[in-house]
Amino acid sequence: MAKTQLNVRVDETTAEAARRRAQQRGVSVNRYIEELVQQDAGEAGRAFVEAAADFMKQYEAVFAEEFADSRLGSGPDAR
Repeated sequence: MAKTQLNVRVDETTAEAARRRAQQRGVSVNRYIEELVQQDAGEAGRAFVEAAADFMKQYEAVFAEEFADSRLGSGPDAR
């Protein structure tokens, strides 16, 4: 993906916090800010949901078999 330069102004306290957090994570300040924006935009959440959907699809038959019994009243939780 092509990169675009974005200039922002923040107070020195915020700049220092960004530098410190980036260093703790072992990434550049640019990468740190990029990751924060991506998280805020929900990309991480979407990736999690997609992975969960893939998991459910892969094990759909197992879940259907396990929970079909309880829905029919013959499972271990049936009353």
